[in-house]
Amino acid sequence: MNPQELKSIMGSGLLSFPLTDFDANGDFNRKGYEKRLEWLAPYGASALFAAGGTGEFFSLTGDEYPGIIQSAVDTCRGVVPIIAGAGGPTRFAIQCAQAAEKAGAHGILLLPHYLTEAGQEGLAAHVEAVCKSVKFGVIVYNRASSRLKPDTLAGLAERNPNLVGFKDGIGDIEAMVAIYQKMGDRFAYLGGLPTAEVYAAAYKAMGTPVYSSAVFNFIPKTAVQFYEAVRDDDMATQHRLLKNFFMPYLELRNLTPGYAVSIVKAGAKIVGHDAGPVRAPLTDLKPAEMEKLKALIDALGPQ
Repeated sequence: MNPQELKSIMGSGLLSFPLTDFDANGDFNRKGYEKRLEWLAPYGASALFAAGGTGEFFSLTGDEYPGIIQSAVDTCRGVVPIIAGAGGPTRFAIQCAQAAEKAGAHGILLLPHYLTEAGQEGLAAHVEAVCKSVKFGVIVYNRASSRLKPDTLAGLAERNPNLVGFKDGIGDIEAMVAIYQKMGDRFAYLGGLPTAEVYAAAYKAMGTPVYSSAVFNFIPKTAVQFYEAVRDDDMATQHRLLKNFFMPYLELRNLTPGYAVSIVKAGAKIVGHDAGPVRAPLTDLKPAEMEKLKALIDALGPQ
């Protein structure tokens, strides 16, 4: 797939980040992961991000990463495109990007570098080094310590034709509008705040109608229903699901830092698709929290 095809896919519908399956010891569970992808693929996501944020990319080793991406590509071949997460230090991000390209992924989502702050010149050098290390498409994730300004993005886009997408995980409306006005249709845009459904209507109004859904991992039918309601400006359905599920879900998610991932694994376990425990430093939901989440899921009906 060439970069422009990846750009087209990004603008065509709901996207999601499958969980990465671990066994009781915290090791990668390949069979469980493949079964998860087989379950999720037919629900209609336009692409799945393997080893993304919800897939705990930040906890994976360099040795296990290529096998995870290869498993995703092989399992979903001909059914749904796979975009791989890549990130961390520049040289590690390049290793991930090249491994994903070799495995047959359709592109990468470039997650933030690790820990240290950096100026725009350094951030641009990081993104450009990754872009130039591969031929397929790159989507940059604006989040945490990696915040690219409009002029920086414009320069990167001019020098790197395979930089075709921008995902926002910050929620700064002014900055997002400035980037969209600067870059126009040069990029495909993706809403990427945790529990993106809460922000979906506002992002659509800014010219970013597509987002990635974490809850697709355990309530795929509802996730697609909400996406279609945003697409069709069906405010009644949006408000009903926000009130009855998403806002109380946020209350649980916000109880502990890191629960944005942990609560998704908890939801998958509740619906019979257990992905195993999260890896440290994340922690799993407590039993009482699991019960509250189960009540929210049960009220939605069969998925």
